[in-house]
Amino acid sequence: MTSGRIKRLAKRIGDNDSSCRLDRLEIKAGALLEAAEYLESRNFRSVVIAADKATHEAAGAVLEKRIARAGLSVASETIKPNGRLDVIADEASIIQLLLAVQKHGADCIVAAGGGTIHDIARYAAYTAGIPFVSVPTAPSVDGFNSKGAPIIVRGEKITIPALGPDALFADLDILVRAPKPLIAAGFGDMLGKFTSLFDWKFGARIGGEPYMEESAAITRSALEYCIDRAELIAAGGEEGVHALMSALVESGLAMLLFGKSHPASGAEHHLSHYWEMEYIRTGRRQLLHGAKVGAACAEISGLYRSIAERGPDVWRANETESKERLALLDGWEFVASEIRSIPEPDQLKEWLALVGGPVSPAELGIEPELLERSLREAHRVRMERYTLLRAYNEGAL
Repeated sequence: MTSGRIKRLAKRIGDNDSSCRLDRLEIKAGALLEAAEYLESRNFRSVVIAADKATHEAAGAVLEKRIARAGLSVASETIKPNGRLDVIADEASIIQLLLAVQKHGADCIVAAGGGTIHDIARYAAYTAGIPFVSVPTAPSVDGFNSKGAPIIVRGEKITIPALGPDALFADLDILVRAPKPLIAAGFGDMLGKFTSLFDWKFGARIGGEPYMEESAAITRSALEYCIDRAELIAAGGEEGVHALMSALVESGLAMLLFGKSHPASGAEHHLSHYWEMEYIRTGRRQLLHGAKVGAACAEISGLYRSIAERGPDVWRANETESKERLALLDGWEFVASEIRSIPEPDQLKEWLALVGGPVSPAELGIEPELLERSLREAHRVRMERYTLLRAYNEGAL
């Protein structure tokens, strides 16, 4: 995967949809220095840098000096953690950033941080009617160049349409210094594409969801590229981190191409979101998104494979005659074949262990009761999606 290929894809997406245009996309050492030059070239007058305490130290402070040296008015806004010391994308964080934008008369936001900071920045920028620029500080998620903002509203996680960044500057000098758990989380987020791609194809075939083969192919290619370089990623050097970051960005571009998160988010993400909301409700510290997705992917793989092994005859006694159930029984061979293409749980866990990530919900600290409940209820997190988990829980099987 070359940077040229990613840039060409980004340009094509932007040419077709101006709301997805990426003026610049850089994944290389020293990219942070070019971010200040880019902001100057856009003739922005006032910039607010959104970060948390750790990411301000990693990138925000240096970027602030560079922007000021370029002659722009610049202020840093460090998003405050909640009472459990977690920085989360909720109403309070968004309002904090919007107040900073108003105070400084900012005409651009720079998101210097991980996925949560980006979600806060993208929705604040969307609400303020100004652009934002992405400066990832860890290769931890695939949502840096997404348009959707997963936001916690009164304890419930919803994805709100917002906007993608005008430019993305991923500096390898910063990314290689990211904590190892964040790198493992990015790998886990990519690993989740095995089940998300299945669920998307399942939803299209059985539930009538829209589907785009090109977007699926881009996601699949990014996933395979990442898996092929798992040992390099585990080593944490520049080559491995570049490979992971490139795969995450390409996955984000696949979502932009389709216009929704279907290529990269299925039942494994619904489990992750369910656990996140439960932890907020019970006052517990949050877990890394990608770490949850990786462990959930192995769990969903096991469940789906058990469904395929039981075969359609087990479900034929079900008297429900919904169109989805009839379509499922009619297309059973297709469904079973696609399930068998998902790697087995042990293989997924082996990859997760290689990069140093948690391999199971238990290792994350997810209790058996919460796991069992989430497997029954997590599909309700995104009721507009028709996953095999939803079909299973709603009695289509």
